[in-house]
Amino acid sequence: MASRDSAAPRPYSRGVFKVAAGTRMLTGQIALVTGGSRGIGRATALMFAHNGADIAFCHLDDDAAAAEVVRDIESLGRRAFQRQLDVSDIAAGKQFAADAAAALGPIDILFNNAGANIRKPFEEMTEQDFDRVLDVHLKGMFFMAQAVYPAMKARGRGCIINIASQLGIKGGPNITPYCAAKAGIAGFTRALAWEAAPLGIRVNAIAPGPIDTDLVRRNPVEWQEAFKARLPSGRFGTADEIAATALLLAGPHGGYYVGATLSPNGGDIMY
Repeated sequence: MASRDSAAPRPYSRGVFKVAAGTRMLTGQIALVTGGSRGIGRATALMFAHNGADIAFCHLDDDAAAAEVVRDIESLGRRAFQRQLDVSDIAAGKQFAADAAAALGPIDILFNNAGANIRKPFEEMTEQDFDRVLDVHLKGMFFMAQAVYPAMKARGRGCIINIASQLGIKGGPNITPYCAAKAGIAGFTRALAWEAAPLGIRVNAIAPGPIDTDLVRRNPVEWQEAFKARLPSGRFGTADEIAATALLLAGPHGGYYVGATLSPNGGDIMY
């Protein structure tokens, strides 16, 4: 009979980090998380920290929650660096990435998560509404990736994970700029993956379905219950489930995902 050690899978080779049995999957790595004070960003920052990574994260006007995240990261024995930032301010975003790298070390993992939404019928959307949503999502993610990319390229390794949405696949009423931005993120992910993969940088996206976060809880209870009833899963997802997907992509078992968009969505879309 084979021993447990001999039955264990062999470590992956080129482009991923080898992890010995019992080792935290992200030990020694630095992760940058945008929108890290709440919801999916917070859950992912803590998931990464629990698995050995030091965490830089940004937030927008959320100092109290950000301070709690810092305490939680430090309670896990990891270092934390945080800053208030509007990711649509490209110069400020690049400065944040540079300062995070100076404080913690070169960024190994970028979790591009920060987002915003404006709900209006299509004919009422203004140019300012459109620009705001696209600037935060697509433009902000594009240039945050660009900020960490040169150092990843120089080291021959790195991981970029962009948060899209199942709404970028299926669409939805009264959120046309949001759906357009999220579809664009999936396209951006695939395009960058072609350039990045030969350099040892893995680029992928996650397109969550409805997740039990503050944003979803703002909707009327009747809307929430009706949505759940339509889902094959019968429930909304949790931020921790999306964080677990991010850990898969960032960790040693995600090396064959290149330009993929994973969509944990409870069956809202099946493809």
